[in-house]
Amino acid sequence: MINEVIKKNGITYGVMIGIASALITATIYAVDLHLFTAWWVGLVGIAISLTISILLLSKTKKDLKGVFPFKDAFTTYFIAAVIGILISTFFNIILFNVIDPAAKETVHELVIKYTVEMMQKFGSPASVINETIAKMKLNNPYSTFELLKGSAFAIVISSVFGLIFAAFFKSKSTQE
Repeated sequence: MINEVIKKNGITYGVMIGIASALITATIYAVDLHLFTAWWVGLVGIAISLTISILLLSKTKKDLKGVFPFKDAFTTYFIAAVIGILISTFFNIILFNVIDPAAKETVHELVIKYTVEMMQKFGSPASVINETIAKMKLNNPYSTFELLKGSAFAIVISSVFGLIFAAFFKSKSTQE
């Protein structure tokens, strides 16, 4: 059984992460779709998520009076990460596939354009650029399937962060 403090904190902070992510996406959508291609926006989102995760683990360790084994620290982070990712993914599916499907096409075109510009800056040959464009046009990262696939990848990447955070926040073992 999962400790109630771990479960409660993981769920609470996971909802916070998911809502923060949805608010960032909604703000970008409302302000300017070009921001979906801005690298710094992604960094802001990651920074917010990591900050909430650090607060989660600090609070949980305090709530458990400093007794916070690696497994419990990882479990706490993992619960929050999965809930946050699922809320964010669900919001994106609703936004881009129900509320405004045209926005998904616009953002997809902006991403292709941004990719071409970056490849040109790095001196990629025209044949490579054309091949990349052709591949990008075959799938749309904002389709329901691609968003779900992306959430699975995000859970894997988050697990790596979870292992690092758990190692950092775990309580020091005592020798008997």
